[in-house]
Amino acid sequence: MPFMMIRDDIVNVRADALVNPANETLSQGSGTSRAIYLAAGEEKLTKACQEIGRCSLGKAVITEAFDLDAKYIIHAVGPVWKNGLHREKKHLYSAYKEAMLLAETYHLKSVAFPLLSSGNYGYPKDKALKVAVCAIRDFLAEHDMTVYLVLYDRSAVAVSKRLFMSLKEYIDDHYVRQKDESYKREPPLLKRGLPEAQSACFHMADMPASRSLDDLMDHMGETFSQMLLRLIDERKLKDSYVYKKANVDRRHFSKIRNDTAYAPNKKTVLAFCVALELSLDETKDLLMRAGFALSDCSKSDVILRYFIENRKYDIFEINEMLFAYDQPLLGS
Repeated sequence: MPFMMIRDDIVNVRADALVNPANETLSQGSGTSRAIYLAAGEEKLTKACQEIGRCSLGKAVITEAFDLDAKYIIHAVGPVWKNGLHREKKHLYSAYKEAMLLAETYHLKSVAFPLLSSGNYGYPKDKALKVAVCAIRDFLAEHDMTVYLVLYDRSAVAVSKRLFMSLKEYIDDHYVRQKDESYKREPPLLKRGLPEAQSACFHMADMPASRSLDDLMDHMGETFSQMLLRLIDERKLKDSYVYKKANVDRRHFSKIRNDTAYAPNKKTVLAFCVALELSLDETKDLLMRAGFALSDCSKSDVILRYFIENRKYDIFEINEMLFAYDQPLLGS
C-alpha cells in the first residue's frame, strides 16, 4: 500500500527511513524526537547531527539510523504553530515534501513519518493531519514509494464533524450488529461458499440488479482482472492513474494485469471500485468477480457503501474514516 496510516510508536515501524521531527539546530527534542534518539543510540545520533550543524525550517537532512531497524533517519524541520498566519502550513508541507524527496534521492522504498509539528510545536492535530495527507498524496501522484503516517492515537484523524455525524447516522441505519469480520477473516463467497454464520448478513439485494441483461450476458465469465482492465479501457484511463488513485502498489497492479485468474483480497477490490468511481451496482459486480459481496454485518462495507452512494471517491478521505472506526484501510 503506497500510503498507510498506522497507530504505533514510530521506533517500532519497519521502513527504510524513519523521520525525526527535528528543530533547526538538530539537537535532541522531547517526545518522538527523544524516542528516536534513544532507540538509535543517543551519543552516535547526536554526533552525526552535530557534524551536519543546522537544517532550515521546512527542509530535511539525513543521517544513519544506527541502532534502529532502518537504513536512515531523515530529520525534517516543521514549524512552531503560532496562529496559522505565519506560513505554518507552507513550511509544514515543505518539511514532508523535502523529506520524501530526500528519501527518493537515496533510492529508499519506504519512509515513516510521525505527525510533524503536532506535539510540543503546538500545531493543531486535525490541521497537521490535513497538511500531511495533502503533501503525501501530491508526492505519491508523481512518485513510487510506500509512506507510513504513524499516529499515536486516533484523535488526530481530521474528519469533519458534519461528515462524521452523517456517516454515524448511516451506520446506525444499516449496520447489522451480528458479526463484524475483518477482511482477512472474511471468506470469499464464490470460492468457499457462504458461511452459515454469515448467511443472515448477506442479502440477494447485494447482487447487482440494475445492469441490463445484455450487458451481463456480454461479460459473463469475466474474471476480476478481465473486468477491471475492461473498465479502465472503457473509461480511457491510464493504468498509473488508476492504481495510484486506488492506493495500490505498481508491482501489485502488474500482477493483476498479467494474470487473468489473479485473486485479490477484498480491500484491494474495493480500492479499485473507488478509483474507478463505480456505482453501487458496478461495485457489487466487480466484488462478485473476485468472490466477495457487501455485507451489512461488516462495518467496513457499510462505510464504503455510504461513500459510494454519496459519490465521494477520495480514497484518502475514506481511509481517514476507516482509520477513525478502527477498520482496515483500502489499498495494497
